[in-house]
Amino acid sequence: MPELPEIETSRRGIEPHMVGYQIARVIVRQPKLRWPVSEQINALKNSPVLSIGRRAKYLLIELDSGWIIGHLGMSGSVRVLPEFIEPGKHDHVDFVLSNGKVLRYTDPRRFGSWLWTDDLADSGVLMHLGPEPLGDEFSGEYLFKKSRGKKTKIKPWLMDNRLVVGVGNIYASESLFESRILPTRPAGSLTKREADLLVAEIKRVLARSIEQGGTTLKDFLQADGKPGYFAQELQVYGRVGEPCRVCGTLIESEKLGQRSTFFCRRCQK
Repeated sequence: MPELPEIETSRRGIEPHMVGYQIARVIVRQPKLRWPVSEQINALKNSPVLSIGRRAKYLLIELDSGWIIGHLGMSGSVRVLPEFIEPGKHDHVDFVLSNGKVLRYTDPRRFGSWLWTDDLADSGVLMHLGPEPLGDEFSGEYLFKKSRGKKTKIKPWLMDNRLVVGVGNIYASESLFESRILPTRPAGSLTKREADLLVAEIKRVLARSIEQGGTTLKDFLQADGKPGYFAQELQVYGRVGEPCRVCGTLIESEKLGQRSTFFCRRCQK
């Protein structure tokens, strides 16, 4: 699944091709995604694009009449085409721009969504989200206070969007390894020092991944079609049975919250 760095990379990739231009028309070939494509999107014509934002894993396309909220789901991607070309089987939505380019949404599993809202504050999908992980609100003090009395294991707790958005499976595993914290511990066992360190590592790992263009996974390509490069630096994720790069102990995997979690039992305590 594309995670926060992949979405941020996509946002940065499409921004210069869309902002300042108009969405001339929208072509919806498959309206039945996770939720039906909003009728307001289908009816857009000659609508100026004012900005491209992101909240959690949602792309936010600001128009003069409202907002398009896009989510790439489990296997979706967006890319900018220099001109219209014939679509493939899984190319479900095209945003045809006034500069002749096309923002194309591709999604083999159709778990993504394209929704409309007149006001972001009233959008149901954005309500109840926690702070952005790279923002000032997400701090060691914040995480420590939220952890008090929590018996939930640290890894799935970090992935709860009500706590903090965008710390998905890959980056939770990597940040816990870098912090030397075992993902199976109760969240309430975090010390203040550990909470400070964990927040710092989450910010560092996410920022580094964004800088390098997101993590290369089989279902993700950047907006320009180039893969990201962060997967080359993964320390534990997807490396079960391989030696830890720090101590040589074999990396283990365990299901937590129905997601595979990777860790080094010697380095992480």
